[in-house]
Amino acid sequence: MEIFIIALAAFFTALLTFFSGFGLGTILAPVFMIFFPVDLAIALTAVAHFSNNIIISLMMGKTADKKILKSFGIPAVLFSLVGAWLLLNISAQPQLLTYTIGSKIAVVTPLKIVIAILLIGFAMMDIIPKLKQLNFSKDKMIFGGMVSGFFGGLSGHQGALRSAFLIKAGLSKDSFIATAAVLSVMIDVTRLSVYATHFSNLQVHQNISYVIAATLAAITGSLLGKRLLKKVTMSFVQASVAVLLILVSLALGAGLI
Repeated sequence: MEIFIIALAAFFTALLTFFSGFGLGTILAPVFMIFFPVDLAIALTAVAHFSNNIIISLMMGKTADKKILKSFGIPAVLFSLVGAWLLLNISAQPQLLTYTIGSKIAVVTPLKIVIAILLIGFAMMDIIPKLKQLNFSKDKMIFGGMVSGFFGGLSGHQGALRSAFLIKAGLSKDSFIATAAVLSVMIDVTRLSVYATHFSNLQVHQNISYVIAATLAAITGSLLGKRLLKKVTMSFVQASVAVLLILVSLALGAGLI
């Protein structure tokens, strides 16, 4: 039953988040956490997330914006290492609030509040008419890569920030999805290289069947999303990003993720 629930969640999450360029890991990780310890759940999610984005990159990689892959991707990788180093070398974040919802312990920290405010701000740029006209030129992507990579290394929440910048880069819907997927692979390679040294301790190999099920289900959802892509407009993609940014920011601010 556990493997069925995980596969079902991976399928629908991959389908729903295919157009937004982020969200699979954010939603799938809590599902894994229902059945596994937090550290193992994060590692299992990372493998499934990486595999799914590899497939999307292979399907659509040729439409990725090469300039953005360099200007955004290189700083993102470098600053994700800075964020990860900072996480490992600072004391535990102070907790502003802790409460429980059923068996779930929600923890609100200053870092989560900061990221939530950033995401809400970016979401408003996709909703408010005057702000919707704003664009980040491709030569400003270096800053986006630095911010996304740093917070990704520090807290793991880099996908939403990445999409928030890319959606304003003037890309076509195909290029947006492809560029987001390739950038995600670049970041995943960085963090998986760190996780790999702990895979045996985390018992990832003993639970590989769950990874395979989640990966295949996610890929199936992404393939269906690819088939629906021609029926989707860029305004729909922008709206999807805005809605997910708001949902993620609210969940972060509430300490649920």
